[in-house]
Amino acid sequence: MFLTFISAVQAGTQREEPLIDSVRTALSAAVHQSGPPTLVHADVKAVNAFGQWLTQNEARLDKHLQRRKSSPTAASVANVAIAAAPNSSNVAPDFLAHELANSHLRREFLQTVWYESQRAGLEPSLVLGLIQVESGFRKFAISSAGARGFMQVMPFWTRVLADGDASVLFQAQTNLRFGCVILRHYLNVENGDLFLALGRYNGSRGQAPYPNAVLAAQKGWQ
Repeated sequence: MFLTFISAVQAGTQREEPLIDSVRTALSAAVHQSGPPTLVHADVKAVNAFGQWLTQNEARLDKHLQRRKSSPTAASVANVAIAAAPNSSNVAPDFLAHELANSHLRREFLQTVWYESQRAGLEPSLVLGLIQVESGFRKFAISSAGARGFMQVMPFWTRVLADGDASVLFQAQTNLRFGCVILRHYLNVENGDLFLALGRYNGSRGQAPYPNAVLAAQKGWQ
């Protein structure tokens, strides 16, 4: 379900599975809770820990994007982003070459990753590793299976949990909200087995390449 030029791991297709009413209601409520990312820390120690995390990962993300920018696939990635972006004819290609091109956007993105990860009970490093494998940090990425955005969320989830408007998956916080809620759901379904939950997220449950790729990428964000 992720872009084939981002990773050598074989892409899968996340399957739409029946949900009992109580689960559907809970997931829909989790997706729709309103309000912007508000970071609440328990104490000064937690504030300092977050500040350190943010500083470290801003530097890591910047290095990752610089490597991506200099890679041979950068031009083809930019072309996909331009084609996928809403009103792409009105947006300069240089801007769409990377949607996290300036420090403000990178900081805002990382703050949202932290918020949505914590909200779903996930490690932010895991979510960042998944995004790296799934989309290479491309906001407007679309896979061959139709998965969209940073966390490559399948459009059927907007029908199952929302009003069916898949274009919202190109909104950063919405995409991260859906992706984190879905991964938490799969972790619950698999009784906390991260290997199987990641496989289910990718549509390749029980196969090693995708979970191994995400877990390897996660180490770079810890």
